[in-house]
Amino acid sequence: MFVPELPVATARLRRRVAESVQPDGAVRSPCRSRVLESALLLRLLERTGIESDHHRRVARFLADRLDRAEPLDRLLATIALRHPDDVAEHDTGVLLDRFLQQAPAFLNARKRVLLETVLALLGPPRRALRRPFDPSAFDTGNLHPWAHVQTIALKVASADLTGHGDKIDASEVGMLVDTQQASGVWEGNLLVHLLVLHALVGRPHLDGVLVNGVAKALAHQRVDGGVPFVTDTDTWCAVTAGVALDASGAPMEVRRRIGDHLAARQGMDGGWSYTDAAALADVDDTSVAIEFLHATDPLRYRRTIDCGLRALWSYQGADGGFPTYIAGAPSEACMTAAAVNALSVRAPRHVQRITAARRFLASAQHVDGTFDPDWSRSRYHAIFRALLATDACGPDAYRATVKRALTAVREGQNRDGGWGQQPGDPSDAISTAYALMALCRQGDPRPAARGLEYLLSAQRADGGIDSVPDMLGTRPFLYVIPSLADHFTLLALGHLGNRLAARTRRPSGPRAPGARSAYPSALRAPAPGSTGSRGGGRNTPTQSGERSPA
Repeated sequence: MFVPELPVATARLRRRVAESVQPDGAVRSPCRSRVLESALLLRLLERTGIESDHHRRVARFLADRLDRAEPLDRLLATIALRHPDDVAEHDTGVLLDRFLQQAPAFLNARKRVLLETVLALLGPPRRALRRPFDPSAFDTGNLHPWAHVQTIALKVASADLTGHGDKIDASEVGMLVDTQQASGVWEGNLLVHLLVLHALVGRPHLDGVLVNGVAKALAHQRVDGGVPFVTDTDTWCAVTAGVALDASGAPMEVRRRIGDHLAARQGMDGGWSYTDAAALADVDDTSVAIEFLHATDPLRYRRTIDCGLRALWSYQGADGGFPTYIAGAPSEACMTAAAVNALSVRAPRHVQRITAARRFLASAQHVDGTFDPDWSRSRYHAIFRALLATDACGPDAYRATVKRALTAVREGQNRDGGWGQQPGDPSDAISTAYALMALCRQGDPRPAARGLEYLLSAQRADGGIDSVPDMLGTRPFLYVIPSLADHFTLLALGHLGNRLAARTRRPSGPRAPGARSAYPSALRAPAPGSTGSRGGGRNTPTQSGERSPA
């Protein structure tokens, strides 16, 4: 039933991903330019009087996107390029409302403040915000460091725009200045870096800080003239490449190279961040790093894995769920699934934690089988990870959760065999890869066979995969890491290849007690003959993406 090209296509893509691994084990795939940061840089160059070839290049980048970017990007570029007459106030409000619906509900207020302040900064000089300055809109309670600094920068900028600079405390300005003491862009986050610089413009005795800050931003100007959201996502690229190579049977030598690289970059707290340039660890990178290291060599990386698991413990909330960045923040379904998948590598030690997290996942699922928005624009990202975290529990424990999730996947398949990010969207390779991994957890091969045909149609002659981007950061802004389409497609092909191989290796008798963990490993095949309520294979990582900082 499956196209015979699967082994050849998998081998070509596996070779491409393996060749992207550097001699030191790093996987580097530069983040592409984005309109949001590029528009902020253009206005910053004008506000500081630093107009040069850099200014002309970023202006060209924005002009090139006036006709072919998404609606919000077109709006930002239009305002930044001084075409306010082309912007209708009513349409702007409607656009912002629709855009904010793509973010988790608990982030809505903060994202609205961000967007409104950015639009004011990009507009005519000293343009006042349409709303009055309200200090309570900039609450920093229980925010992780990136969000905390971003919020203070927005507060200072908003106060200046509305003529309330006297309401800003000197300690708040001092905090922003402190971020500029880093040798490079603070925490690798160009969005926060640019917002901080805008907040500092016009303040006395800070000309040198501004000049140095602009130089740091310009060091990351891309060939197309724009600048990206973050300097890089090298750790996230390494862990996603690693699990994909492991799932698809890549040589140990290349996987161990990645493993040694990751082990050397573990943070002091035991976690991992999305990049070497950042100190703030997160649940997503930490979880997938643990999974990969365990799958590659559980003895070689034993201490590293144990330290990572201890780091994960600190994130779990009273509701059993896990947030992205700091303990006490709202739990998220996708991050909870990621944590379950990591804790399962030492399952007997974590039975209570895993059980509590799975209960949270079941309670967080919507009636239609989906979950709240996460770090991917595709609804199938959280679904496939949640399935991997729940479907290995036995036939009854999470029957309803698994059934709803699989129903959502099957009903979302397009006529061309692929899946789009949301209902009605055209098919894309990354969403199809997510869906295909979910379908490996059930018995009917027909949807998976059609999905595979679509996925292979997206493969280029060099083995790489063409797809729309799906990573979000700061949510719900989209950003692009091209190699992730390769990584998640290879991960899906690895899952499918193992699932098909398992069908030809049915056990001849009952499994011996203790022969397999109660929480089997997601990087390997689902159990032979799985019908959807019982999975096999280990709880494989995302995201993810799509996960991203901020």
